[in-house]
Amino acid sequence: MARDEAEIEQRNQQCLESFVLRARRVAEHSLADDWEKLVALIDPRIGVRFENGEARIRHELPAEEVVESAAARIRPILLTTEDCFHMKALKALGYACRELPRDAEHVRAARAEWKARVDPATPADAAYRILVTNTTTGEEHDLDAHRLALAWIYGDVVHHDTERRKEGDPFGLRDRFRAAVPLVAWTMVATIELLAYIEALCKDGVLQLRPEVFDAQVALKSTVWEEPVQMFFAPVGTESPSGATTSLPEEWLPLGKDTDVSHLQHIFGGQLLHPITSTHATAPCSESSDEDQPRATARRHQAPRGFYGSQRWADRPS
Repeated sequence: MARDEAEIEQRNQQCLESFVLRARRVAEHSLADDWEKLVALIDPRIGVRFENGEARIRHELPAEEVVESAAARIRPILLTTEDCFHMKALKALGYACRELPRDAEHVRAARAEWKARVDPATPADAAYRILVTNTTTGEEHDLDAHRLALAWIYGDVVHHDTERRKEGDPFGLRDRFRAAVPLVAWTMVATIELLAYIEALCKDGVLQLRPEVFDAQVALKSTVWEEPVQMFFAPVGTESPSGATTSLPEEWLPLGKDTDVSHLQHIFGGQLLHPITSTHATAPCSESSDEDQPRATARRHQAPRGFYGSQRWADRPS
């Protein structure tokens, strides 16, 4: 294999593996739990009713906070500078499938659709435009749906881009959000579908990606868990352990169920440790379990300034 070709394949593999990890995190988002509803958000329905001779339209979209978290998950996929940028993944696939006509055509079609949906060439290519007039000043504004969507994503959510905010402000937060929902939904759908396509290519032997990118934990399903630890404490100023597996200095004493913890105080006066009186331990769920993690001992250290006269050291057993 020529050196240039090897470098291209190495770069392509890095992009594809980065994309897989991010795409799997996108697929774990709650909006993707109901695939049909997610797809429907690409072209949201607008309800129309008439009341006292007046036409009224009704929009029903997910909570802004939910779409905001989805926008944060897809953001690296939208950025040209990121290894997981969607078009970089498609370019890498195009190279891998260059001698497979049907797959090459599929990749070309996906690239064309991405450009049309996420990077329209002109405002006329966007889904719609909004024109508003300030009846007091007579000032007029005109913005297409795509730029409104980006004003919400980069002006309201993942950044505070002042130029995009200034451009989108005359239309209000609701119009910016309404324009962003289809873009976020379509990007999620395209990302998850491309992930499935990459998985199929790996299964067929066209791609050889590292197995761990498909197995690594990419999102937490639960933020409540319990795990066994060994705990130690010492007076403030005591030498800290030098490493995760080195022996503890003799001044560090074990903390057990019979230890008086009433004197371990937080800097704000609250008790540092709250003993659980129940004898029934809560088993960690499989998602948060450490069973599939490296078994190296992990020690956690709290800075001494956070306590009155004490430090804590937690030692997770191997």
